[in-house]
Amino acid sequence: MKAVFTNLAGIVKQGSGALLPALLLTGCATTGGAPAAVRLPATDVPAEAETDPVGTANVDAADDPAIWRNAANPAASLILGTDKKAGLYVYGLDGKVRDFAAAGALNNVDLREVRMADGARRILVGASDRTDRAEPRIALFALDGASGKLLALGAETFLPAGHAPAEAYGFCMGNALARDELARAYVVLKDGSVAESRLVEKDGRIAADYVRLVKFATQSEGCVVDDAGKVLFVAEEDVGIWKVPLTGANLVAEPFARVGAEDGLVADVEGLAVARESGGRAWLVASSQGDNAYALFDLSSGKPAGRFRINGGAIGGTSDTDGIEVMLGDFGAQFPEGLMVAQDGDNAPKAQNFKMLSWRAIRTALGIE
Repeated sequence: MKAVFTNLAGIVKQGSGALLPALLLTGCATTGGAPAAVRLPATDVPAEAETDPVGTANVDAADDPAIWRNAANPAASLILGTDKKAGLYVYGLDGKVRDFAAAGALNNVDLREVRMADGARRILVGASDRTDRAEPRIALFALDGASGKLLALGAETFLPAGHAPAEAYGFCMGNALARDELARAYVVLKDGSVAESRLVEKDGRIAADYVRLVKFATQSEGCVVDDAGKVLFVAEEDVGIWKVPLTGANLVAEPFARVGAEDGLVADVEGLAVARESGGRAWLVASSQGDNAYALFDLSSGKPAGRFRINGGAIGGTSDTDGIEVMLGDFGAQFPEGLMVAQDGDNAPKAQNFKMLSWRAIRTALGIE
């Protein structure tokens, strides 16, 4: 039994079929009481660095990071992070602010390097814009890799005219799936719907053209695209993680991991990231917010590969993590094999921020050869 949704009208026609994804993982949600025990222990891995706090203090504000790797000078790579009350930050690997775009309530962020119609390369940044809680938008920016500065490109609507009120929540991007587009964008709406759009050049701007939609039964947020596998992963917070292949005509949700002891996830399941080596080996990393841990899954087998917490060392650990990002490769002496960035929900006495970890330290702690 699978859940398939191809358009907004299809949701109405399917009726109670909108509940099918949750039914596929029946019995795995932990929506009340104490967090469920998990079988896999969590190993401590210390943070190596942290960003300056976001500007909004005394409230849940920092949310989701993205990473741009500077291939020519890896130590000059950049991190983006949302302040969901105010806008978007750019940080260096030293954690210092390079730029801030006051762009409203931006929740989740992602980026891709794209080639424009004139042949120019551009670092295209997108974020879920929930400033208007009834009209979801994708806020778009161009990132200058040399200066770290953001250029606002506007906020694009993407749902068909006449849609019901909807709130943008999660967001992720994927590589283009057709030759006439720059990239694909996925917005997770607050009701559990995930809308796919093509990002295209149109009338002197970058527009979001709605393509299709898949609906989950309960609130979802975290998502990530594995470009190599052409797969979208979505975190349904109290239920688990779904795998959505992108190559078919429809978006079909398949169970990947569930909340509970077996897969090492404690609700809420929040941020997702793909860590892929150049040779092809890859892992899905998930924020198990309910017990302040992070779970790894081997993408080739779908099996759990370990759990860890960010703790110890000179820099404080993390708790209540929303968004995460992981990118493998050389990021300089401090992060020679890759970089993980995780939102810290309690950075007291300062405002929330983002912590940085070495992938080598994670791999070593979990015994990944």
